[in-house]
Amino acid sequence: MVDDERWKARFRAARISLPRWARDAPDRSIYRSNATGTWEIYAWDRGTGEQRQMTDRPNGTWIGTVDPTGEWVWWFADTDGDEFGVWRRMPFGGGEDAPAVPGLDPSYPAGLSLGASGLAVVGRTGEDGNTVHLCRPGAAPEVLYHHAEDAHVAALSRDESLIAIGHSEHGDSRHMALRVVRPDGSAVADLWDGPGKGVYGMGFAPVDGDARLLVGHERRGRDEILIWDPVAGTEREIVLDLPGEIGAGWYPDGSALLISHNHEARDELYRYDLGDGSLTRVETPRGVIGGADVRPDGTVEFSWSSAAEPPVIRSTSGAVVLTPPGPAAPPSVPVEDAWVDGPGGRIHALVSRPEGGEGPFPAVFDVHGGPTAQDDDSFAPAAAAWVDHGFAVVRVNYRGSTGYGSQWRDAIEGRVGLTELEDVKAVRDWAVATGLADPDRLVLTGGSWGGFLTLLGIGTQPDDWSVGVASVPVADYVAAYEDEMEGLQAFDRSLFGGSPDEVPDRYRESSPITYVEKVKAPVLILAGENDPRCPIRQIDNYLARLAELGLPHETYRYDAGHGSLVVEERITQMSAEMDFARKHLGMS
Repeated sequence: MVDDERWKARFRAARISLPRWARDAPDRSIYRSNATGTWEIYAWDRGTGEQRQMTDRPNGTWIGTVDPTGEWVWWFADTDGDEFGVWRRMPFGGGEDAPAVPGLDPSYPAGLSLGASGLAVVGRTGEDGNTVHLCRPGAAPEVLYHHAEDAHVAALSRDESLIAIGHSEHGDSRHMALRVVRPDGSAVADLWDGPGKGVYGMGFAPVDGDARLLVGHERRGRDEILIWDPVAGTEREIVLDLPGEIGAGWYPDGSALLISHNHEARDELYRYDLGDGSLTRVETPRGVIGGADVRPDGTVEFSWSSAAEPPVIRSTSGAVVLTPPGPAAPPSVPVEDAWVDGPGGRIHALVSRPEGGEGPFPAVFDVHGGPTAQDDDSFAPAAAAWVDHGFAVVRVNYRGSTGYGSQWRDAIEGRVGLTELEDVKAVRDWAVATGLADPDRLVLTGGSWGGFLTLLGIGTQPDDWSVGVASVPVADYVAAYEDEMEGLQAFDRSLFGGSPDEVPDRYRESSPITYVEKVKAPVLILAGENDPRCPIRQIDNYLARLAELGLPHETYRYDAGHGSLVVEERITQMSAEMDFARKHLGMS
C-alpha cells in the first residue's frame, strides 16, 4: 500500500534557499522560501530576528537580491511565469514596491549588478539583441553595451569603476568571452581562450580599488579558476590537486578563496589562501552543496542535502542557520553509484532502489535537463516519490552533462539528442542485464531538455521504453527555435553549428517530431502555457501528429511557464505522471 501522504509531504515541507546578505550591512539578508505554498522572496534581519515576506505573486517569484547597503530588495517581476518582465524593488524594512528602473521596458533578464552608490548595471535580452544598461539614481538609463549575440552582466567592481560583461561576439554562447569596460563604455581589456574554451566572470575582489576579477576557465579540459587583473594585464591560474571541477568565491577581505569542488556528483568546500597557496578542507557532510558563502567573521554558511536527507542551511560554526516553519520533509533512500561502459566512455549513473524489495523493479529513467547540468546526490522529492511507489529510479549523467570535463560536456555538439540517448540506452541495457530493471516496465521521463530526450527517445528507441512522460519538452525543434527566447536561439546555434536555415538536416535529425510515426509507448506531455523556453506551439504540433496517427497520449497543460513555483501544482503534476505510468504498466 503506497503512503500517498509521505511523498506529498516532501513537496509540501517548507524549504528555504541559502540566505544572501547585504555586503555593507551583513545583518540584512534575503532568502527564497515556499513556506506559503509558493516560492517567494523573504527578508531576514539577523539583528532583530525579524523575517518578512517581500513578494506575493500568484505564480511565485524566483530571482531576487539585496543591494550592498541593505536598503533595497530587488526582484524580477515577470507575467505568469513567462520570464519576461522588469526589475522591481522595495525598501528592506517594508513599504510599497515600484519599478527599480522606470526607463527600461520589459525584457528577459541578462544579469544584474548593484553598487553602494545606487548604481545598477542591468542586462537585458529582447528581439533587438542583448543590451547592458548603466542606470544611475535619478538619471535615464544609458546603453553601455549592445550586440546581437548573447551577452550578460558578469560583475561590478566594489569601487564601481569596472564592469565585466560576458559575451559571445565570436558566435559561440556555450564558450563565452569576457570584456571589462569603464562606466563611460571605454574598454579596459578582453579575455577569451579561443574556440571551444569559455571564460566566465565570477566576481571582482571585494576590496575598494582592487581590479582583480575571479574567472572560471577550461584551459585544461575541465572547469578551473584564475585571477585576472584587467588593469594591470596579469593572470594568475589557481592550480589545485583535486580530481573534479572547480568553482570559487572570495573571502570578504580578498585574501582567500572559498573553493567548491564537484566530483562524481558530490561537492566539497575548501579555503585557498592566496598568500601562501595553502588549501584547507572546510568540513561538510558527504552530499551536495546547493550554495555557500563566507560571512564577515570568516564562518561559512552553506546549503546541504543528500538523496536520503532533506536540505538544511548550516554553518561551519556548527549551527543550523535558518529553519523553515512546519514539519521537515520525510527522508528517502540513499543513491548507489553505477559506472557503465558506453560508446563515448564510462557513464556515471545514480540508482535509487525501493526499500525491502528485490529486482527486477519497474524502473524510471529520469533524464536531467540542461543539458549543461548534472544529476547528483542531492535530495529530489520527485525521485523519492517514484521510489515510494515501488520504482527503481535511474538517473544518467550522459554526454552533455557538466561535472565530467569539457570534452564530455561538448560531445553532443552537432549531433544533439542522439548522442545523449546512446548513453541512456547503454545504462538502460545495463540495468536490464543486471536484474535491476524489468524490461517490460520501463518509463523514460524528464523535464525541459530531459523532456526533449524523452520524446526523442521513444521515437528513436521505440522498443526500449514502455511509457514516456515528458514535461515542458522540445517536441518540434524548428518551431521551438522560431518561438523561444533569444538567448536560447543563440545557445541552439552554438549547439547545432547554426540556425535551422543554415543546418536544416541537423535540426531534422534531432527533432522528436521527425520520429513520431515510430512511437509505440503511450506518452504524457506536460506543458506550460506561457513557457518561453519550450513554447507551447511546437508542443501542439507534436500532439497533433500523435492524434493524427491515433497513438495513445494524454496532455496536462497548466497556466505558468517553464515549470511551476506553486507547491500544490507540482504535487498535481507529479500525481498525474505517476498515475499515467502505473496505469499503462498495469500497476493501478
